[in-house]
Amino acid sequence: MAESERVHRLENDEQATALGGLSADEFKLAFRHHPAGTALITADAGDGPVAMTVTSVFSVSAEPPLFVFSISDQSSASATITKAETLIVHLLSADQLDLAKLGATSGIDRFADTSIWDRLITGEPYFPAVRTWIRGRVIDRMRAGSSTVVAVHALQARLPESEAAEAAAPLVYYRRTWHELTDRSEIGRQ
Repeated sequence: MAESERVHRLENDEQATALGGLSADEFKLAFRHHPAGTALITADAGDGPVAMTVTSVFSVSAEPPLFVFSISDQSSASATITKAETLIVHLLSADQLDLAKLGATSGIDRFADTSIWDRLITGEPYFPAVRTWIRGRVIDRMRAGSSTVVAVHALQARLPESEAAEAAAPLVYYRRTWHELTDRSEIGRQ
């Protein structure tokens, strides 16, 4: 398909609908060029701890404090996270790339190294080295294609304690790889 044909297809909703919409490859290509923050979700619904790396976490409301993320059915952690009542979202910085890779690697025991994780007093598994994490209660789930969108009410958080921690570069996923977002990338303020 020529580039002009693809653009025309995207500009004409009726035509796109008639043709079945974007292909999976076209959809992935569009979002490959849209950067996203990286987070590690952990939970334990009674069958042992699970973790998965996601780029779909975003805040929805400050009052009450709500956020959402999505889980692909293909993830080995999806069954546990989908039935968990509470969970932890770890907002990763660039110096925590090892945790992002841990949550993104299939077929491994993500909790084998007991020196890097612990449990909160409430029972959820978490990674203490992460500067910012949010513990939340799942308030809703919605099926969306081959994924589940999870809405969470934030209950408790560990927030950056110092200016140095607040200055930690976020870990961003862009073009199928991880990047460090620094002050040098700033181009304007709102």
